[in-house]
Amino acid sequence: MTDTVSDLIDRLHAQAEQDRPTEETPDVGIVMGSDSDLETMMTGGRRRGAYDAFVDELGFAEQTNYENPPDERFTFETYVTSAHRTPDLMSAYAETAEARGLEVVIAGAGGKSADLPNMTASIAYPLPVIGVPVQEKSVDSVIGMPTGAPLVAVDAGKSFNAALSAAQILARQHEPVRDRLLEYHDGLREGVGTVSRELHDGGTPAFRNRDR
Repeated sequence: MTDTVSDLIDRLHAQAEQDRPTEETPDVGIVMGSDSDLETMMTGGRRRGAYDAFVDELGFAEQTNYENPPDERFTFETYVTSAHRTPDLMSAYAETAEARGLEVVIAGAGGKSADLPNMTASIAYPLPVIGVPVQEKSVDSVIGMPTGAPLVAVDAGKSFNAALSAAQILARQHEPVRDRLLEYHDGLREGVGTVSRELHDGGTPAFRNRDR
């Protein structure tokens, strides 16, 4: 039987040795402890996720083939790298992240022992890692890093904000990403203005019944 984990580890190390141009490699890596975290980490949960932020709002594409990037300039990749069930895969991913061209990693995990963001940040250092507690009970585990071992974290379940934070990091060196962030923010601002005007000018009853 093929050891898929070993195959993935070999793949990551082989990619790290390729020295590909940064415009052809994923800019952001998204890792999670289990595919059960996918809904929260990516899209379609109670709130919009990282995939929605990157694809719908910022014009990124998901890169699924390291040697054959999509046409979009800015991309992200996704992996499951459990800290407890596949620590070797988690370590290999974090160790090779920078050499593979990643500029920032988003790591999410659930449960009370949500160690993936912490361990990924420790191994990938100094590459910035943004932690996402998938559940409320994961918050203390994700944010509980000791002094000298930094990890940026968002609130429970808010992988959408993690994607925006990753884009902010990229925006310091990439003007197009900065422009997309500003355009997204301008859209939020305009949306508040539109709602405020409709509520005030039309009155509360009409506003509440506008979509019925």
